[in-house]
Amino acid sequence: MKYLKKINENRAQAGLERVLLRIAPIAALLCVLVPAAVALGARAWFGVEAAKSVNRVDIAAIAVSVTGLTAVFTVAIGAVIVFIMKGPGYVADAYELEDAPAPVAATDDTHKRRS
Repeated sequence: MKYLKKINENRAQAGLERVLLRIAPIAALLCVLVPAAVALGARAWFGVEAAKSVNRVDIAAIAVSVTGLTAVFTVAIGAVIVFIMKGPGYVADAYELEDAPAPVAATDDTHKRRS
């Protein structure tokens, strides 16, 4: 396949995106476990009789979990995009204009005439 042929093997140096991708599963797990532990602790602290207080803590725990997971997945998607962009160039990445005329070399005279 000519579209999967690599143009070059130049790769950018790995950076923060790899660290973020390694941390993402741990962060996602913490975004679920910490609020769940707080909700279970509230049940032990207030007792089952204080249903109103327990329900408020449960709702807050769910909200914090969903917000944290959304943030973790958003950062992970961005890290994956950066990881892909730092890879080698492929033939499909080059966009050649077949019908375009040859580019005109810009000289100092052409810039002076335009301004």
